[in-house]
Amino acid sequence: MKKALAFDIGGTKIYSTIINEDGEIISEIDKFSTPKTLDGIKDVLKKQILKYEDKVDCIAIATAGAVNNENTAVIGSTGNLVKGYFTIDFQKLSSKKVFLENDANAAAWAEYKIGSSRGSKVSVLLTLGTGVGGGIIINDKLLKGKSGAAGEMHFKMYPDKRRKCTCGSYDCFEIYASGTALKLDAEETLNDKSVTTYDVIEGLKSGDKKMTEIFNRWQNDITVGIKGLVNLFDPDCVVLSGSMAQFVNTKKIEEGVNEDLVVPPTSIRLATAGNYSGMIGAALLAMQK
Repeated sequence: MKKALAFDIGGTKIYSTIINEDGEIISEIDKFSTPKTLDGIKDVLKKQILKYEDKVDCIAIATAGAVNNENTAVIGSTGNLVKGYFTIDFQKLSSKKVFLENDANAAAWAEYKIGSSRGSKVSVLLTLGTGVGGGIIINDKLLKGKSGAAGEMHFKMYPDKRRKCTCGSYDCFEIYASGTALKLDAEETLNDKSVTTYDVIEGLKSGDKKMTEIFNRWQNDITVGIKGLVNLFDPDCVVLSGSMAQFVNTKKIEEGVNEDLVVPPTSIRLATAGNYSGMIGAALLAMQK
């Protein structure tokens, strides 16, 4: 059975483990704080590869940022990674094939192969965390676009420059559907910069009227964005993953999304492939390719 040494490279943590072609994690999961320099990141990867390279068939990396269609290089990194991250030559890190994929795309593939969208020919995955990521499966293939950057959730929600997004543009879906967005909703409603997403969730749980109103505003923006995605891609399902997904009401979102679609109804599901779905999906894609 084939095996891949898989990595998940994020802005704060790097994870690493060995995964087989059934999508099973078969070794300990190693965790590192993401270094603040290019050499530091390369050193972490090199040491892990040197340790496990002879035990696997390939190297699979799920990473923040857009990845080219050849799955060999990062073509656009995000602000939470070290400057110049896209200049790393990942192919030189190992004598074996090094495969890269965007972390949300990889998570979407893991859900499609072993998770909650298994058996769905068309699906959309959204990762709701500090930001929002996305991955789209169409007719059993990962949608990559002409350059590899498809699935970025930076489509416009409003036309009149209400909020500036982390990408530098205004009013993207991400700045209304992320954990950051929930905090902004609370700040705007309460006129209090110190309020946190934790405060909102705790208030929601205790039945606080104002915090429930803030949460519903945030969830409604998520619903509006998903409705647009469903009309565009006509998916069997939309899968919600990430740290903020655990708080949403999938039944309520599904009802709102399906109210006035121009395509047949869809289902809204929580991800089931687990916290390491990025590594699993990257490994499965690498071994398939």
